[in-house]
Amino acid sequence: MFLLVVVCLLLSSLQAQSRSIGDILEKSNEETENSTEQDDISVSAIIERANKYAGQRMNEPSIVFGDIAVATNSEITDPCTAYGCKWQRSQNGKVFVPFLISGEYSSKEKNVILQGLRSFEKSTCIRFRPRTEERDYINIQPNSGCYSFVGRRIGGQTVSLDRAGCISLNIVQHELLHALGFHHEHNRSDRDNHVQILFTNIIPGQEHNFGKIKTNNLKTAYDYSSVMHYGRFAFSKNRQPTIIPFPDGNISIGKAEKMSSNDILRINRLYCSTF
Repeated sequence: MFLLVVVCLLLSSLQAQSRSIGDILEKSNEETENSTEQDDISVSAIIERANKYAGQRMNEPSIVFGDIAVATNSEITDPCTAYGCKWQRSQNGKVFVPFLISGEYSSKEKNVILQGLRSFEKSTCIRFRPRTEERDYINIQPNSGCYSFVGRRIGGQTVSLDRAGCISLNIVQHELLHALGFHHEHNRSDRDNHVQILFTNIIPGQEHNFGKIKTNNLKTAYDYSSVMHYGRFAFSKNRQPTIIPFPDGNISIGKAEKMSSNDILRINRLYCSTF
């Protein structure tokens, strides 16, 4: 009888230890998966995380697709192909874009946004200036998520930079480039020559983020290093790639920390020259 009790206690101990080890391994796997998700620092991953649980608290009657705001009476397309959305160039060759910044931002957050606004002055003719009485302007607000309209709209238009996840130089530049009229790089009309879109790995309902658009590429090369390029796992439903570059499948995409030389070249060709 005593021996039977001892055996039962040993088996119970081994089962408890087995469960403990299993719990540890399961927890380790969960932490690894979460770590993998958090380690993705691509521009699209940052925006996707910021927008994941965000609502659509906007100042216009609009909806958001990815990080692009679209008026409710518009189709999901590049509005710049439908009407003149460029900001006007002044007689001195500079393009002045009026802006407002919400008072909800901390001084540190506002400084990051201002750094993004001023970064355009170093190498382009774009000049973001505080709004006085201008009709058309961008209204930078800490709404739910990161998003912008594509191109200039009549009247004030929201550029949302949520305080939770959107306040970094590359995200500020990304959304401002949308406001200037630029779309995502992987949506370019010639993207099929440079990347493969794996639609089978995309979250159902998010396929529109990968549509090909009739873009004006301004005779510039496709740019894997553009701050407008999505990351390899953008909107992935299974942690498998949704975008694969070729011919070099290992090239880094979507990891830009700031505008690339091609991003700057496109601004200059669209706004700052007679190209």
